[in-house]
Amino acid sequence: MERSFIPALKAEELRSIQEEGLRFTVNHAYSGSAQYRAKLESAGVRPGDIRSLEDLAQLPCTTTDDLRAGYPLALLSVPEKDVVRIHASSGTTGKRKVLAYTRRDVKTFALQMARCLELAGLGPEDRVQIAVGYGLWTAGVGFQAGIEKFGAMAVPVGAGNLEAHLQMLADVKSTCLASTASMALLMGEEVKRNGLLESIGLTRVIFGAEGHNPKMRRTFEKNLGLKHGSYDIGGMTEMYGPGTAIECPAHNGLHYWGDLFIHEVLDPVTLKPVNEGEIGELVVTSLCKEAVPLIRYRTRDLTRLLPGDCPCGCTMPRHDHLLGRSDDMIIFRGVNIYPGQVADVLQAFPELGSEYHMQLQRREDGRDEMTLKVERLPERDCGGDEALAKAVAKALHAKILVSAAVQIVDPGSLPRSFGKSRRVTDTRF
Repeated sequence: MERSFIPALKAEELRSIQEEGLRFTVNHAYSGSAQYRAKLESAGVRPGDIRSLEDLAQLPCTTTDDLRAGYPLALLSVPEKDVVRIHASSGTTGKRKVLAYTRRDVKTFALQMARCLELAGLGPEDRVQIAVGYGLWTAGVGFQAGIEKFGAMAVPVGAGNLEAHLQMLADVKSTCLASTASMALLMGEEVKRNGLLESIGLTRVIFGAEGHNPKMRRTFEKNLGLKHGSYDIGGMTEMYGPGTAIECPAHNGLHYWGDLFIHEVLDPVTLKPVNEGEIGELVVTSLCKEAVPLIRYRTRDLTRLLPGDCPCGCTMPRHDHLLGRSDDMIIFRGVNIYPGQVADVLQAFPELGSEYHMQLQRREDGRDEMTLKVERLPERDCGGDEALAKAVAKALHAKILVSAAVQIVDPGSLPRSFGKSRRVTDTRF
């Protein structure tokens, strides 16, 4: 199928689009939002100061605090009569982050989702089963709009309801599943347990919204019989929703839509650009968002920009998989730890499954303790659990310089999730 949604842009063409979009965004935010205008003036910036990409560094960063400070319609840069929809984040702490959308924003959201389906190799004959939430969360309605714009069939089951999902997989023969990695893992386990692999027709999974590790991915790809594999998709409510980036068939990072967003990777402490290829915090500026434009929005996601051309032929720029969040860091006995570092250690043990959970607690004497529970693979017997636990604990100490009590547990004994899995429980505070 010829590409019809993804423009093939040369570097100079992309730069021109980005500079025009940057000027639009700064002017639009300054003139349309008193909150943005005050923020820019406080930083000594006027719209006329921003003419090229080199002027980005003059702009102040926007944060989650800015979105919460103007609740519910923070940073709104159009009259309220032009707002046709709102979405909101899950709101795990404090107030929800509410984002407004104009008609143009809704169309752009559908476009970026259609691009993702195209880059993942889907065609109009595909049937995409949606296993993410509808309502205030952006994912369900975003996938559906993108699928319809692309011309494939949407199977909108939504989050949860395993029985309905399994029935649709078998009866409708959905060819692509749109879900979190945790939901894909759970679905794969249920397909395997019920002996349904020969009855379903899945060839791909598009997954996102949470961290994952290669072992987890290989497990659900095998259990679901995916002939064309799985595709990691990026996005967040602040950037319309899912679909800001996706893997191509080369699986060499995620292509992001450089004509819709400028991506920077900054040191999360100094907010200075990191060297090319180094890991830092992803900071995003929108180029055509109307209702709530983004000016150097701190996503808190850790990644790196990938230089060079991709063998798939898509000329859109790339960033690496999200490697964690700058605000997910755990301080344990004076050591900074990211959950992804623990997952990296577990990758080296073929006897282990992909599910794990960390429990942090404080003893009466004030000393912190870490317990790490990891599932063994179904085909492994429990006879070697003690030795395996010691080996994992030793590798963990070598990698992140902390001691943990490691427990190897039975397959399926750790909690499963229809959405994002909770990997860490911290009861120290």
